[in-house]
Amino acid sequence: MSKRDDDPISNPGVNPSFETVLEGYLTRRQVLQGGLAAMALSFMPPALSGRRDNDDTPHPSPLLGFQSISASTEDTVRVPDGYLIQVIAPWGEPIGHSSQAAGQPAFNSDASNSGAEQALQVGMHHDGMHYFSLPPGSASSDRGLLVINHEYIDDGLLHRGGIDVASANYIAPTGWTTDKVIKAQNAHGVSIIEIQRKGRQWKINAPSEYARRITARTPMQIAGPAAGSSLMKTAFDADGTTVFGTVNNCANGYTPWSTYLTCEENWNGYFTNSTGDVIGVPDGDQKTEILRGQSRYGIVKDGAGYRWHEHDERFDAALHPNEPNRFGWVVEIDPFDPNSTPVKRTAMGRIKHENAAFVVAANHQVAFYMGDDERNEYIYKFVTRNAWNPHDRAANRNLLDDGTLYVAKFNADGTGQWLALAHGQNGLTAANGFADQAEVLVKTRQAADRAGATMMDRPEWVAVHPSTNEVYCTLTNNSRRGTTPPSSNNPDGSTSAAAARPPVDAANPRSANNHGHIVRWRENNGDPTDTSFTWDIFVLAGDPASAVANNQGNIKGDIFSAPDGLWIDAAGRLWIQTDVSTSSLYHPTLADQNTEYKNFGNNQMLAADPSTGEIRRFLTGPVGCEVTGIAQTPDRRTMFVNIQHPGEPIGVNQSVNTGDNPTRFSSWPDGSGRPRSATVAIFRHDGGVIGA
Repeated sequence: MSKRDDDPISNPGVNPSFETVLEGYLTRRQVLQGGLAAMALSFMPPALSGRRDNDDTPHPSPLLGFQSISASTEDTVRVPDGYLIQVIAPWGEPIGHSSQAAGQPAFNSDASNSGAEQALQVGMHHDGMHYFSLPPGSASSDRGLLVINHEYIDDGLLHRGGIDVASANYIAPTGWTTDKVIKAQNAHGVSIIEIQRKGRQWKINAPSEYARRITARTPMQIAGPAAGSSLMKTAFDADGTTVFGTVNNCANGYTPWSTYLTCEENWNGYFTNSTGDVIGVPDGDQKTEILRGQSRYGIVKDGAGYRWHEHDERFDAALHPNEPNRFGWVVEIDPFDPNSTPVKRTAMGRIKHENAAFVVAANHQVAFYMGDDERNEYIYKFVTRNAWNPHDRAANRNLLDDGTLYVAKFNADGTGQWLALAHGQNGLTAANGFADQAEVLVKTRQAADRAGATMMDRPEWVAVHPSTNEVYCTLTNNSRRGTTPPSSNNPDGSTSAAAARPPVDAANPRSANNHGHIVRWRENNGDPTDTSFTWDIFVLAGDPASAVANNQGNIKGDIFSAPDGLWIDAAGRLWIQTDVSTSSLYHPTLADQNTEYKNFGNNQMLAADPSTGEIRRFLTGPVGCEVTGIAQTPDRRTMFVNIQHPGEPIGVNQSVNTGDNPTRFSSWPDGSGRPRSATVAIFRHDGGVIGA
């Protein structure tokens, strides 16, 4: 997330209704314990009951074998004693493409690389990622493919000379050109690099037959129920089956058949509609529906200030109103075939996808859990119609094109339902504006509004426990929850959800929820294809030293705010990564005005034991960064973590850096020159398992 994100954190607020709502929830849960004994005993340990114990001493955890580290405002990456880090694959590093000599095209520290060169270099602002062993089908921990998302860019760092931050919206690069747009587009997307371990050090293998960049300009197939729909056809693609590029590649997923899933999050920010109209569409219901749809997904006059439409007309939503419909999808990529075409899987819905975490049912159907990262949006599940074939990879090629998309409803009594977003069900009829399943999927948010899903406090990453199949989801924050005047998403899909003010509820119990929380659920009978579940709040983030009771949380161990990235390793450790907005981060010399966030320091990564509730801080990042993206080698002796946007301006009213002083906030990882997002490889001195 950056300051261009749709959901900046607001100033802390007081919540007079928090204790009342929480006590009511706890009373209801005590009543439930008789009928939901399994959930109460094995799913909800007392340490996670939703309020603080009298004894705040962390419960000793056999799962967490490291000593926690302190919070930090240093411009570096810190890990516990006994651990080492290595920086690999920073922005601009050559990917090792087979057409290039090793080390080419080299990164120019003055940002003078061209758009064409950027297409052969690691992209900007790393996010979700996954490690695939090489050779394919092996479990090698010494050689593999690291597939990395690139969420967005900082034009002030990307272009030589930076930008003019005094201009409107802080985005007006001097001499704005086609090549600058191309470079920006090529800094987005996905990087596939081949890496190999020699001793304790990792290096990029170059040249590599697998090395590849997938960008905002890469041709992609549109597949599934919305392919060929009239809503997907444009002047550039009369068939509605081919689209150029993927953008705002936030978190990720992968499949049991070893393909990579990259998820399009805040894609709306790349589109503009300066007229508030759509050219060539006569006044009437069709125009109203188009403009309502653009509003529901956050397309506004100036977008997020990227200005791509000035040199790439398809990003002008007034001229090409169907082009936005071709973004907001999960994109499947085969990392082992550099000639394969990425596929946008429309059956999985069109939202601001965070990630896609899977679990395989006993009958080999596969369920994928997804969050829509915006305040007051929803949690989704997609279940494949057909079973995964573990013996025939090719047979799973189009498995994601058929299935059922569901949206979650959380009840106050600790139960929940998955509501099918299927044409003809839950009010999704032609009379209500859904002509067919393609329209349901293109208008997934409106369909969820109509079905009556529960509005959540910014659903982000989802993680599945490898042994219990319990599912966890981070809810990063929601400054508008429980504020006045109250309002909710309209069932007709006409709401701009981020501006709604829903009342507190059991699943989102804090008004002005500045620090966020983590919710978890268990499917009925442990079956991911079931349509009912039981749920609980795992933890409320915050700081017990806060002067505002609503912001104190109930963490057992090290404090944190704004949980975002989430991942569970094979041993069951829950890794939590944070993304406090740079507008709120505290720093003693650079941004000391926001004392509510003083004790958190820079963004961080922690590990939790789901059975005891203990949470320990494992990593702190450099100034202005987000800590995000996580993967491990099969032997669990190397962990990869991404450091995104180090040096993003903190505590000031600007979203990007300036060319005259790019190191004002950070110079990580080089110690000089402009800051660069990068992956860090983490390993132990003794070669042991990470976290143990």
